[in-house]
This record gives sequence, C-alpha cells and structure tokens, in this order.
Amino acid sequence: MHDQARSWYERRHSRSSDWPLPDLLAAKGSTRVSVVLPARDEQRTVGGIVAAIRDRLMHRHPLVDELVVMDSGSTDRTARVAAAAGARVVSRADVLPEIPPVPGKGEVLWRSLAATTGQLVVFCDADLTDFDPGFLVGLLGPLLTDRGVHLVKAAYDRPLSVGRRMLPAGGGRVTELVARPLLNLYWPLLAGFVQPLAGEYAARRELLERLPFPTGYGVDIGLLIDALGEVGLDGLAQVDLGRRSHRHQPDAALGAMSSEIVQAVLHRLTREGRAWLPEPSAGLVGFARSGDGYQARTVTVAPVERPPMREMVRTHPIRATIRSRSPAAGTLRRSSSDSG
Repeated sequence: MHDQARSWYERRHSRSSDWPLPDLLAAKGSTRVSVVLPARDEQRTVGGIVAAIRDRLMHRHPLVDELVVMDSGSTDRTARVAAAAGARVVSRADVLPEIPPVPGKGEVLWRSLAATTGQLVVFCDADLTDFDPGFLVGLLGPLLTDRGVHLVKAAYDRPLSVGRRMLPAGGGRVTELVARPLLNLYWPLLAGFVQPLAGEYAARRELLERLPFPTGYGVDIGLLIDALGEVGLDGLAQVDLGRRSHRHQPDAALGAMSSEIVQAVLHRLTREGRAWLPEPSAGLVGFARSGDGYQARTVTVAPVERPPMREMVRTHPIRATIRSRSPAAGTLRRSSSDSG
C-alpha cells in the first residue's frame, strides 16, 4: 500500500462503535442532516429501512432532520411502501423538471441535492436486507466531530448468498475485479478504502455541490476520486459498519455496472490529462446460450456526467418543484424548495 494511504488508514479509519449516539447528538447542535435513499423497485426492503431510521434517529434520538426516498422510476409499490413508512418520496422527474431525467443511480443522487436541505447529506442504498440505523450514526461521526472531514465512506464485509447458503465473503465482485485495480493503478492514495463502491456514505453539502455526478453506477467511484482532488486525502474518512447484505445482481447486470464504472474512471483520466480516448462505444455485447449456439445481446451503456449543482444554480435560477407523498396522509402534495 502507498505510504500515504497506509498513514491515512491509521488516522482516518474508525469503527461505528467509536461514535456513541449521545456524543453525536451533543455535537450536532443546529447542523441539519438529510438522509437520501435512492430506490428503484425496492418495495421489499425500503419500508423497513425507513421505519428504522424514523424510529431510532428521528423520534427517539433527533439526529436526522430529513428523510427522503428518491424514486428512480419504480414500477412496483416502492413509493407507496416508503411513504406509508414515513418517508418523503420524491420522483426524479419532479426535481429540476426543466432537465429531462435519464436512468441511473447517480442521476437521482444528483437531483437529491435539489430536493434536500441538510448541511450534511447521507446516502444509503434501499436494498439492504440487514439494515441497522447505526450505519448512519457511524457515517455521521467523523463529520459531526471534525470540520476537517468532508466525506465519509462505509467499510463492511459483504457476504454472498449461494442458493440457501450464506458465505461470509464473496460479495462485491465488481469492487474486486474492476474498481480496486483501477484505483490502485491510477489513484493509489485511495487504496486504503475497503469498499470504494459503497452506496453508504455521508458528505458535507458544500463539497457535494462542487462535484460532477456520473448518472449511472460510476457515481460512487467518481465522487470518491473527485473528492480527493477537492479536499485531499485527509479530508476523507471511512467507518467500519461490520456487515452489509443486499440482493445480488446477475452477471449481465454486473457487466453493465462495470462498464459504467470504467467509463467514469476513463473520463477522469482524460480530464486530468493522463489519457486521451476516442468517444467510447455505447454498446455492451453479451452472449446467452441458445440451442446449440449463442445469441448475442447488446445493451446500451451510455451514462452522462451531470455538472456540479452549484454551477446549475449559477448559470440559471433553479426552483425545484417537488411532488411528494405526504407521510401522514399518503396523498400527493406540491412544494417548492431552493436547490442549494
């Protein structure tokens, strides 16, 4: 490991148990905290996550001020389940409506900056099957107690479900086969991050609004790389949350995810002047057995980069009109909020 990465790990790596909730409540003061759950067809898990956050971190212990589920075009009951559990549900199409939305996780994370008001923003995936509100407590710990920390990434073990068996490790194939090799090759200072693609991380709004957002699955590694350039290695931290389980995607979906991550990395290498690449092909060709041969299947993988939110505010005034489900009544309401 790079000497600076090793030294950073010793200073900036902690465990969630290192951040007692009473201490963070005392440190919070008037700081406003927003939690964002990006969700697409997560009706099975999103309700339990929302209910746990509201019960422990909003009702019993007021650490979280705002809980928003950003719906990324769900076709199931995700929005209704989340609203019934007490979240404010916001559709991607109803934030910055003058900008046509595109599919992708990064798209809804970017738009969430215009739909939330917290000085600290916590992102958490909505497909977790073993969610613990302590995840959010741990991520907020370094931010609430050290002004020198600007972004905190989660670290955790990733068990792998094989049939009815649960192996203690083996999840995170894209991390080990794609993200980690690329970071070690081109950004070795980031080699100390255990889970660079973790969907659980927290950051200061003032940093997030300075960063471009890849619209697809490249968002997690893209934000990490760009945050390094903005605040330096010592402005980043990670917290060990123990274990994290979620549903696993098929190999074909992981291939598309990997392509988006590689494109985000190549975009940053080109921007930094360390590579020059022609316009990449948007087609990803895969094969499936068909009879005694193979059938080629091509999917389009063409994420775009959204500009930093502060540039959007500067270039033209944005007033985000948000349609959300009222947690109390379960009905739609309209409201307006400044984007930043």
